[in-house]
Amino acid sequence: MIGFITRLFARGEPVLSEARPPDAAAIATLHAASFHRGWSDGEIESLLIDRNVVAHRAMIGRKLAGFILSRRAAGEAEILSVAVAAARRGQGLSRVLLDLHLRRLSALGTRSVFLEVDEDNVPARRLYARAGFREVGRREAYYRDRPGRNAAALVLRRDL
Repeated sequence: MIGFITRLFARGEPVLSEARPPDAAAIATLHAASFHRGWSDGEIESLLIDRNVVAHRAMIGRKLAGFILSRRAAGEAEILSVAVAAARRGQGLSRVLLDLHLRRLSALGTRSVFLEVDEDNVPARRLYARAGFREVGRREAYYRDRPGRNAAALVLRRDL
């Protein structure tokens, strides 16, 4: 029996579930590894205890492989952040997380979902386009995280 369980976890299949406050430290670590300005454990924990925030995680064994967070208000939601561990990128995990997340938002009565994405983030833009998001706005020079870098944020929307 132990051998079966070991082989099951060795396959590395992600298990998706709702993220909870005890996940804050792991999410903050992955966020910091994925973005120029990472959010602190406290910032993540504040989001996870907010009743208007919907959060999902992907676990492989006991290790966080990805997450998605959004905030709901008045029938709309804004995706705040999505990240997948570097070793798991390009394997479709972000799409699985996004699909689950959009289904949950829809079940909660959300009619429209918005997000901002760096115009230079081609993999993210491809993910959102395939999921039915369309550009509805643009914030020029929004991302200024490195000297000489002034990338626009594209505002995307999808109706559920």
